[in-house]
Amino acid sequence: MAEPVQVPAGAALAERALAAGEAKSKLTGAKAFLLACLAGLFIGMGGMFMLLVKADSELPFALGQVLGGLAFCLGLFLVVTAGAELFTGNNLMVMGALSGRYPFSKVLRNWVIVWLGNLVGSLVLVAILYFADFGAMGAGAVADAMVAVAAGKVALAPSVVFFRGIMCNVLVCLAVWMGFAVGSVADKLAAVLLPICAFVACGFEHCVANMFLLPMGWVAQASGAGAVDAAVIALPGVALNLALATLGNLVGGAILVGVGYWFAYLRRPRD
Repeated sequence: MAEPVQVPAGAALAERALAAGEAKSKLTGAKAFLLACLAGLFIGMGGMFMLLVKADSELPFALGQVLGGLAFCLGLFLVVTAGAELFTGNNLMVMGALSGRYPFSKVLRNWVIVWLGNLVGSLVLVAILYFADFGAMGAGAVADAMVAVAAGKVALAPSVVFFRGIMCNVLVCLAVWMGFAVGSVADKLAAVLLPICAFVACGFEHCVANMFLLPMGWVAQASGAGAVDAAVIALPGVALNLALATLGNLVGGAILVGVGYWFAYLRRPRD
């Protein structure tokens, strides 16, 4: 009979998070950017898979949300298993800076490079799928789903985007945190499955996912898909959503999860 998997205690997970953050802080700018482009591509692939599910208008609402969330898990699963640099997961680097492993300047440098790389990777996938005519699947239903998803996001009130961004990255960073506890491919899938499915099903806002979903909807709309007015998915609205989702993700990931676990397991009490 197989031995049960021993899950490391919180302090051990915190040490693994510190080691991961230290490795990230030592990446050259070029390597961090390349790996970030891959992460943008991977998360976009999760969004691509989700759009295929969303294209089925006959699915009941809750079932469609959950199935879409399960499909989207592909993105973070590829990031944590294949290896890539994801802005939202890298918010946990704040733990190493607070512990004195590396300066905050390296954290900020990594975040800027990785955010930009995630954007480039997402846009590369948008271009590939456009020329692959991915939206034509389901007699154009996929393109309609692209427009509907993007239009729904840019229509949200700014405060809603921000707070949904907070909740999103709490779940994403918890998935990354649990990923530190396991080593096998199957265990990593199990670690990301429920948190990522939950954030997608609940409609929370992930800045890197939106780097794919919003431009994809904009391109599909420009090609004549969907029933919304052409002014709905406009570039200023896309930029505002990305900015607010990024800020919300920072609060949820860096502060609520990163600072929270640092305080619980790594903070040295004063004499």
